[in-house]
Amino acid sequence: MRSYARIVGSLFITAALVAGCSSTGASPSTAIQAPASAAPPAASAPAEGAATVEAKPVGAAGTVLVDGDDGMTVYTFTKDTKDSGKSACSGDCAVTWPPLTVAAGATPTGGTGVTGTLATITRDDGTLQVTYNGLPLYYFKNDKAPGDANGIYQNWEAVKP
Repeated sequence: MRSYARIVGSLFITAALVAGCSSTGASPSTAIQAPASAAPPAASAPAEGAATVEAKPVGAAGTVLVDGDDGMTVYTFTKDTKDSGKSACSGDCAVTWPPLTVAAGATPTGGTGVTGTLATITRDDGTLQVTYNGLPLYYFKNDKAPGDANGIYQNWEAVKP
């Protein structure tokens, strides 16, 4: 019984340490669901907190929206309907174009240069996806570093502030 209590206690301490170290120095309410340096988050990966979106110059794309933590470019899908509360990108589409998400109860915020309205919609899988002026925001899986804008394709646009 005593070793069981030690194991359970150790698990709680480990979980607290992991939670305390996972927010990259920001408080949990301001941490961003951002892609890892090698790849964007999986579509089903939950966000840690509220997303901050900023406007920054990104090569030939000009000044566009990026996530405020890693500076990764975000995109809109022209097949999404503004203010519909739905994303037209799911399944394999969401693997290539992972949604920018926030944790339940979190509110996205606009950083430097953001003049539009940030909000969220609930995706079919229950995650909250960030929207800008009523359109869902996505990453592109082949953007590997800040300043990449490889996701500008037919039906996909980098977002102008």
